[in-house]
Amino acid sequence: MSMAATPETVMAAYADLINRHDFSLLLPLIAPDASFWFSSGTYQGHDEARAAFERTWQRLANETYWLENLAWIAKGDDAASCTYRFHWRAIVDGLPAEGVGRGTSVLARLGESWFIVHEHLSAYPK
Repeated sequence: MSMAATPETVMAAYADLINRHDFSLLLPLIAPDASFWFSSGTYQGHDEARAAFERTWQRLANETYWLENLAWIAKGDDAASCTYRFHWRAIVDGLPAEGVGRGTSVLARLGESWFIVHEHLSAYPK
């Protein structure tokens, strides 16, 4: 990621690169101590996040993931946060499946670059 990256460019790159199913491509976008809150659990740091992402990619064959309605709810010189609707489509147990939920990402400027420091994904309330 470029030293001139903005929170917007980090999220755009994240949304693109996540579909390559290679966590090493996401590392330049994620802070080393980032926390991820998913329905499957809470994951802290690169190693735990990598394991969670890779488990998901194994379970959801040919997954495609995308974001919609990204809204920046806070932006400052050193921190920013956005909310969005996420979608996924994949093959699960040999059958087509898809889902939707809501997400929040928090980014921080660390040095001259922006990084994701927290992501929280959840289902919509019933």
